[in-house]
Amino acid sequence: MTPFLRVAILGAESSGKSTLAAALASHFGTVWVPEYLREFVDTTGRVPREDDQYQIALTQMAREDAAARQATRFLFCDTTPLMTAIYSRWYWSRVDAQLSVLERRHDYAMTLVTAPDGPWEADGLQRESAAVRQTIHEQVLQVLDERAIGYTLVTGSLEERLMQAVRLLTFIH
Repeated sequence: MTPFLRVAILGAESSGKSTLAAALASHFGTVWVPEYLREFVDTTGRVPREDDQYQIALTQMAREDAAARQATRFLFCDTTPLMTAIYSRWYWSRVDAQLSVLERRHDYAMTLVTAPDGPWEADGLQRESAAVRQTIHEQVLQVLDERAIGYTLVTGSLEERLMQAVRLLTFIH
């Protein structure tokens, strides 16, 4: 098996995580892991409850592991359990013990954070508002800083974000 690096793509709602993950996977000829939360909302027809959070994060990680068998050079992960925990803190002011363990296993070769600098777009049940998006963005940066997790903020259009990320990724691998 060819060694590859896992790349976490974090960011608030409607900040371009999925679009960037797909573009990076296409650019590097590899796979990406879509955000399971989107599928959860689509299949259940509701937003998650607090007791769904751990299973959502666990499924996200299982899908990363499954995609890893097909990854070459990079595996792009559209969100991680860290984002699930941030949203748990936002909605319920806490993170359950099992999710807390998962969120601390942030072992990615690189973490990209998508800036909320594009237009906010409603997306069914999953999205709240531009104001919530900005607050969550600030919380993402705060958590990464508190945990001394290095990250790169990608900004601008998709082409600009792609160029920023490709430059960094080409340098590390």
